[in-house]
Amino acid sequence: MTRVTPRAGLALAAIVLVVDQLVKWLVTGPLGLDFLGASRNLLPIFDLRFVQNNGVSLGMLRAETATMRWVLVAFTAAIAAAVLVWMWREPKRGDQLALGLVLGGAIGNILDRVRLGYVVDFADLHFGEWRPFLVFNIADAAITIGVLILLVRALVIRDKPDEIAKNSSENVHA
Repeated sequence: MTRVTPRAGLALAAIVLVVDQLVKWLVTGPLGLDFLGASRNLLPIFDLRFVQNNGVSLGMLRAETATMRWVLVAFTAAIAAAVLVWMWREPKRGDQLALGLVLGGAIGNILDRVRLGYVVDFADLHFGEWRPFLVFNIADAAITIGVLILLVRALVIRDKPDEIAKNSSENVHA
């Protein structure tokens, strides 16, 4: 399989990062949703609601001290670096794009944590009082979509048996 430079994945990561930061700025700046409890109803099932997320992944591993904040920055930066290495080594463009979603989202949330000490979350999808998700942001959505794409591609899209045999025989003769 020919290796493809991950330009598209890197470009998608940059787009996700810019869109994430721009929307967070719009929500907390011009829309004025920059304090706890601030919200704006947009649709019967969707609100903009300002939340300071001090944790990672479903609010777990909360950073309640400055030390823990920087531990989370280092931890998420290490994950982002691993995703970047994986993207660089990944030969499949579809997986590179999925990794670009994860990388862009991770960097967006890392920037928030470095600049503000927390991640800005604002998207509140709800059906009456039932909320299928915690309040989230563009970066969170990109990370989730990227991971889901990687899972689907790993479980559903597989190399054809003749490609596997061809690659195996090439490796044996090399």
